[in-house]
Formats: sequence, structure tokens, C-alpha cells
Amino acid sequence: MLKLNAKQLRKTPPQGRQLANIKRNPIYLVLDKIIDTYNVGSLFRLADATAVTKMYLCGDMEYPPSAKIHKAGVGTDEWVPWEKRATTLEVVKELKSKGVQIVVVEQDPKSIAYSLLPNASRFPIAVVVGNETDGVCKEVLNKADIIVELPMFGVNKSFNVWGSAAVVVYKLLEGRVNRLLKS
Repeated sequence: MLKLNAKQLRKTPPQGRQLANIKRNPIYLVLDKIIDTYNVGSLFRLADATAVTKMYLCGDMEYPPSAKIHKAGVGTDEWVPWEKRATTLEVVKELKSKGVQIVVVEQDPKSIAYSLLPNASRFPIAVVVGNETDGVCKEVLNKADIIVELPMFGVNKSFNVWGSAAVVVYKLLEGRVNRLLKS
């Protein structure tokens, strides 16, 4: 399998069938109006690291091509399948109609701790992360199958959006990775 370092990624777009040859995990990453381009780039980097099937960038936010996103994502914006969509709600409804489980990362009275996510989660899964100021909108929360949050033990009320997404995506992949390692 092809492995590129950060310098190579920034300067090497995919060639030929390289994208098609990447074995993808049945996970979609849905970004709901993410403000900070550093976070968008970092979410592309996470999407590449975990080989998500596709990323959806929804609503009023910056999209590739963007020098800031490209730099923060060390070029992974060219290696991850993504699509720009008008609203997160339309993406969630569409994915849900195809049998995709919707997991929203958000602080909410109905949320559970990420550590309680089932180890053998039902795939495919869409992980929805929200705007750094306003979070995920109520309409999307109402469509969620599971709402998860990370416990906050300090004075800060919330964790960075890409960091939260990373914890949850890797937790969801935990059982899948363990099964692959045993086989």
C-alpha cells in the first residue's frame, strides 16, 4: 500500500487508479458548517488516516481548493473523496434512507459518553460534527441514532471539533480493527 509523508502528500496528487485502490472503511464524515479552515484540514487528515468512504462538507464553510485547508490537511484533501452539500440535514436524511447509522458528536441531554459506544457498531456509520460555536443543529440531532460526547474534566466546556471526531471515529473502528488484526 502506498504511504506518503507530509512533504510528499503536499506535492503529490493521486495518479491513475490510486484513489480507487484505497480500501475504505464504511464510515462517512459529515461536517456541519465548520468555521476554522485548520479544523477542516485536520478533518481531511483524519478522514485519510481512517480511510473513510466519503466526507460531506455542508453549509457555509470553506471548501477545497483552499491553500489553508491543503496546508492543514497536508494534502489529504486530494486523497479523500468529498462532496460539497447545501445542508447537513439533507445529507443525514439521504444517508439514513440508505441504512446508514447516524452518530452525532455533540453535548446534549440525550448524549452518551463516547466510551459507551458499542464495540461492534453497526456499519455503515456517518459521524456528524458541528460548528465550533453553535454545534450541530437541532434538526440533525433529532435525526441521530446516537449522540455521543467526550467528558470534560477541566474548565473548558468542549474539545476541539477535529479532536472529538478523531476520538469517536477511532472508537467506532476499534472492534473492526481488532477483528482484522486477529484474522
